Amino acid sequence: MTGTASGPGAGSVRRRFIAPPRGEVAPGCFAHPLFADFTAYREWMTAPEWPAIDVLNQAMPRHGPRFIAQDAALLADGLHYETRIAQGCIATREQNWHDLFNAMVWVRHPAIKRALNGQQCRHIARMGPNTRNRAQQALTQFDETGVIVRMRNAALLELWDRHDWRGLFEPQHWHEGDIAIAAVIGHALMEQMLVPGRLLVGKCVVVAGDDTAACVAQVAGAIAAGDMLAAAAELRPLPLAGIPGWHAEQSADFYAQADYFRPLRAGRQYPPLQGR
Repeated sequence: MTGTASGPGAGSVRRRFIAPPRGEVAPGCFAHPLFADFTAYREWMTAPEWPAIDVLNQAMPRHGPRFIAQDAALLADGLHYETRIAQGCIATREQNWHDLFNAMVWVRHPAIKRALNGQQCRHIARMGPNTRNRAQQALTQFDETGVIVRMRNAALLELWDRHDWRGLFEPQHWHEGDIAIAAVIGHALMEQMLVPGRLLVGKCVVVAGDDTAACVAQVAGAIAAGDMLAAAAELRPLPLAGIPGWHAEQSADFYAQADYFRPLRAGRQYPPLQGR
């Protein structure tokens, strides 16, 4: 489950997303703002050939886990995916969009990924590899579809709290920096954006501040300390296509699509702004 919806049929039954072959992906799709934080790795996405595992490792911090090709021999060790990472190996399927985007997030935001892995391993050690609790579900959901939002004007949180989407997506708020995307963590979101026009929903944590790097570091620290993502209910849904400039058609009729810009569910409450 990626927490995404697609096109006019956003309310229909969701099916497992199958990414298009590399040769069928238009390079222009990577100009979408969702990929703005990953321009340094544009060649990995647009070159005719897939980047080799060694190329990915060359971009990783010197001290930390390394990418290793996932094959039958690797999986024969019987380790949990997260446990293997803690031992230094990130199992990576070659010629695979999902795992390429995962590698890009590891390279760009290693502190976030290390924190997520550390918490997953803590829960695995306590509960065993075959049982998942609410915290693990939240950690996975953030890993797959997570977005860090920084907010300079705390009053905007009230609009989000009541799902006042038109108010939250007022262009002035975004153009003047009162609210902004600090980091896209969810590699499943990037995979789905390979098909232009999909209406994606990010699962967000929101941090008070004006410094993007500081906000991302704060989230990494909170996850590592176990102070965040104890349950998926902590994550705020954000219809990403509503952000000014993130979708080709943003008319009044577009924002009136209740199956995408969903009203607040009775009893739903969100956590307060982080860092205040």
